[in-house]
Amino acid sequence: MKTPAYSKINNHHILPDAVFKASPHFNDRPNVNNINLLVIHCISLPAEQFGLKYIDDLFLGCLDCDADASFNALSGLRVSAHVLIRRTGEVVQFVPFDKRAWHAGVSCFKGLDNCNDFSIGIELEGADNIEYEAIQYQQLAKVVRQIQCQYPLILNDNIVGHCDIAPGRKTDPGPAFNWDYFFNLLDKEKQ
Repeated sequence: MKTPAYSKINNHHILPDAVFKASPHFNDRPNVNNINLLVIHCISLPAEQFGLKYIDDLFLGCLDCDADASFNALSGLRVSAHVLIRRTGEVVQFVPFDKRAWHAGVSCFKGLDNCNDFSIGIELEGADNIEYEAIQYQQLAKVVRQIQCQYPLILNDNIVGHCDIAPGRKTDPGPAFNWDYFFNLLDKEKQ
């Protein structure tokens, strides 16, 4: 079995091929050696509109909440993700993996609360009921494989949707996300 040659996540816990934009919305983890969960999310701002700058602005803390009426509820919100995968396949990292991004909110996984403490959050530019792009799945599989090489406690069984750790509160990545297709791509990345 051939092992793919990956560029290693660097000493600053940044993906080598990602555009890095430093979010102010993060803090230290209580135990950096316990990163064992990966959470897949989706986001679009405004809802179901893609290719705009507003996701970056939200994660960077500079969203103009007057730019769209739907942004009023986001005023003062401090949120981030480790990585965003745009519909074009571009990968943007906002928070180093060894830091706690603020993506999960009130959450629980296998009886443990506060999933931000021990998880990595990846946002897909999308919406629950709109098909994701093939390039997003390809990039997601590549990024997840790089993360698993660096953080071996993140097994496939510990890759979940936001809906799985915050049921009743969150629905993403939604029914449009094809879990079987993603895991098949991830398995191919491991060959």
